[in-house]
Order: sequence, then C-alpha cells, then structure tokens
Amino acid sequence: MTIDGKVRKTLAELGVADVAGVDALFGEVRATMERERSSLVARVASSEGERDRLAKNFRDRWLARKNGLLTQIDEHWLKSSPRDLKPSVGKSFNALRQAATALEMDVLVKDVGFKIPPKVAAAGAAEIRGTDLGDLTLPGYCRPLGSLHPVTQMQREIEEIFLHLGFRIEDGPEIESVYYNFDALNIPESHPSRDDWDTLYINSQTVLRTHTSPVQIRAMEKYGAPLYIIIPGKCYRHDNPDASHTPMFHQIEGLAIDSDITFADLKGTLDFFAKKLFGEKVRTRFQPSFFPFTEPSGEVAISCIFCGGEGCRVCKESGWIEVMGCGMVHPLVLRNGGIDPEKYSGWAFGLGVDRFAMLEYDINDIQLFFQSDVRFLQQF
Repeated sequence: MTIDGKVRKTLAELGVADVAGVDALFGEVRATMERERSSLVARVASSEGERDRLAKNFRDRWLARKNGLLTQIDEHWLKSSPRDLKPSVGKSFNALRQAATALEMDVLVKDVGFKIPPKVAAAGAAEIRGTDLGDLTLPGYCRPLGSLHPVTQMQREIEEIFLHLGFRIEDGPEIESVYYNFDALNIPESHPSRDDWDTLYINSQTVLRTHTSPVQIRAMEKYGAPLYIIIPGKCYRHDNPDASHTPMFHQIEGLAIDSDITFADLKGTLDFFAKKLFGEKVRTRFQPSFFPFTEPSGEVAISCIFCGGEGCRVCKESGWIEVMGCGMVHPLVLRNGGIDPEKYSGWAFGLGVDRFAMLEYDINDIQLFFQSDVRFLQQF
C-alpha cells in the first residue's frame, strides 16, 4: 500500500499498536517525502513558470490545508490515535512538520532548476554586452512566502463546518454604539460590563465592541426570520495581558432563528460541531449558566482532548474543558431585532477563536499569537 493509501486509514486499520510501529510508519513517510523532493530537485524545468508550477504542485501534495498528506496524517493518525500512543504519534508528527519546512515554495524554487532557451539567452547577452550585471542565468531572488496565521486557520476551519450546515457568514463594525453593544442585547446600564474598567469607550455612546453579538441585532433588522448566521471578528475588552487574556481577541458567534427551534437543536448542533473539529470520540457537556441575552443559558464543555477525560494538567484533573457559552435567545432580544418571539424562537452561542487555537495547537500562552515572532508563527 502506498503512502497515499496509508494516510487515509487510522493506526488501528493499519495494524499499528506500539511505539515501534509508529516510528516505522513515520520513518516510511519521511523517506517518501525526501525521495520525492530529491526527484523534483533533480528535474530541470523548461522555464521559470514551469519550475514554479512543479514546486507548487509538490508543496500542495504534502502541505495543502484540506487534502495534503500532512493534514490527513493529523486527522487519521494523530487525532484518532489511542491514548497510550498519542505522545509518540505527536512527537513523530511534530518532527515531520519540522522536516516539511523544506517543502515550502520559497525553499523549493531555490533548489529546482530551469533552462533558459538559447535564443533568449543570446538576445539578452547581446543587449547587455559590455555591461557587468553578473550571471543572468542564475535564478532571481524570491521573496519567502508566508502562511496563514494560526488564529486565521482556526477561524476558517470553524467557518467551514458551519457553512456546510447551511449557515452564512455575517460581519459588522468593530466601533459600535452602546445601543447595539448593550441595550438591544438586554444588558442594562447597571451591568458590570458597562463599566469603563471592562469596556473600551470612545465616547459616552460609542465603544470598541466587547463581543460580536451586536451583529445579531443588525442581522435580525436586515434579514428578519428565519436566520442562520455565524459572526467572526475582533473584539476588545479592558483586560490586562496575561497567558489567557489580551485586550484584543477573536470571537465567533452563531445565531439560528426559525419556528419551532428548541434547546435540543442547539445541543445537537454543538455536539456535531465539537466532533467535527476535535474528533468523533469527543463528548460534550452542558451546564446551566446565565447571560442577559439568552434564557435559558448554558456553558458547553468538551471531554479533554489531551487525556480523553481521564484527568491531566490541561483540564485540571477534571476531564473536561469549558469551551463556549450558549442559550436560547431572550424574547426581548428577538423583539429588539424586529422579530416576533411569539412566532419565532432561536438559539445562539459564542466561542473564542484564540482559545480554540490554543487547544488545537497545544499552546499555553495566548500572547504568542500577537507578538509577531516569526520563529513561532512559521511552525504553522
């Protein structure tokens, strides 16, 4: 079976049940990657355009976000690996990702050669004869290609799941009025979040939005019901920076409004979402909570993706990790959006994209995302 076939199967399906099997399997992948890269470098393209095309096709084969071999290894080998093999699989996968930096476009185009047609070379030489411009047959300087920020990668992965469920993406202003940010969402003037120690005010009636919830009201006013949207974007709060807080962060909220929508629809949707994002073995737990704009409200937790619910440092030995808040949209909020709560009901949820990225990539300090350290960012 070729590597292409093996990466589409789980370790159990491949019969890998111990560390030696994991090492042998990743060794085979590493050897295949190096062999294919050597073959590409040895091949001489007929033009600079062909060279770039060959390099891009090879890079996408291994590193494409959707169907690349490393993406499939992550999905089928790492995420579904047994608990006792996960440390070994994770270590081997990280080593493979480090080696795969040699497959990036800026590295490949320096190593893959191409021929300049003789007539073109002769014409160029005649044109510049007598001028010392160096060897023009050498490849030009290429700017290194960057990659998507890990938070952006996480956001797009979440968006893709809900787009497949029939939701659409909606956005709104980051500089928001007090009405849309608080009043329309049933957050009274006495609520702690309206204190200037928690919210960044521009003036008495204008704030940097503290959540993406104002877009819910704007979308209700614009589209009416039924309505199925997700709302990604930046939010701002008066938080002191530390390992888990930053004054600017990214949030995604979801809103579904239709006739006969219940809390059961909310639970089913979020359970499906968690399994698509973190793997089929993840379990979800809902606990009562309070938010002014939903009633009833709940907190959603998932079984720890690092220990499988057994208890570890990440989940503080509880076996669960709290990931988002949710609830049924408060009738007053529906009414403020111009929707009749007697005819329609709805649910909403909100999650922090940065926190999800920390879980996905096992990062323990949120500030690393925003310090522009290339050594950190180039890992993704």
